[in-house]
Amino acid sequence: MTTLIIMAVAQQLTVTLNDSGAVDLVVGVALAAATLFCYTRLSKLVERRQQVTELPRDRAMSGLLGGSAIGAGAFLATMLVILVFGGWHVTSGDSSKFLATLGIMACVAVTEEVVFRGVIFRIAEERFGTWPALAVSAVLFGAVHLAGTSETGAGTMLWGATAIVLQGGIMLTAAYIATRALWLPIGIHFAWNVVEAGFGTAVSGKSSEFGGLASTTLSGSPVLTGGSFGPEAGVAGILSCLVTAAFLLVFAIRTGRIRRRGGRPGVGVATAG
Repeated sequence: MTTLIIMAVAQQLTVTLNDSGAVDLVVGVALAAATLFCYTRLSKLVERRQQVTELPRDRAMSGLLGGSAIGAGAFLATMLVILVFGGWHVTSGDSSKFLATLGIMACVAVTEEVVFRGVIFRIAEERFGTWPALAVSAVLFGAVHLAGTSETGAGTMLWGATAIVLQGGIMLTAAYIATRALWLPIGIHFAWNVVEAGFGTAVSGKSSEFGGLASTTLSGSPVLTGGSFGPEAGVAGILSCLVTAAFLLVFAIRTGRIRRRGGRPGVGVATAG
């Protein structure tokens, strides 16, 4: 029930927010906030939880800001690798739609993190443990990106979805595992998408729906750049995200945040505070 409601909100936003302006930004942020509110309420009503520990208010600002820094840094590292081994050319973009893009990305980041980390990963982890749950949530996260666009061919979409499993699916879940909160993955997800859209490159195979501050043409092998799907489907993007995920998972292991089936801490590891 929780998943269906949240996904419906996200889908409606992507349909309605295609114009420019501050109104779209406000609507997007409002829907993101409404998603968090609904998730909190439904978690208490449906699951009968007294506290929604994955949304600690005292860590919201630090998590969002830290995540934004990581997400922006990971994408900029991706673009640097492409520049060194391939190349890109930047021209002026359609900045009139960028405020609307911020609104879309805020809602997308929140709803997808709530669904895939807050619901799917968290519940799967309780039943199967951290590592199987990571695999399940990452695969489902990639599968969702199979749907949606006629701008790329079926083969490109299939590879793009696979790449998202390897990069976004693993990195964002690792961010949740490392902090046991949704704020860091929300910040990473939002910043990656915003910086990607700001460059004017395709975002998950979509290039015409978002307004960028620039328009960037990538050169080099599609294996490196991601081709028409966007940098997240290229080797540069995958490696950047996997390196980030590795640091987060090492931190999670060292601080006792890996759990066995039933939500129990891993053997021989101190329980995280």
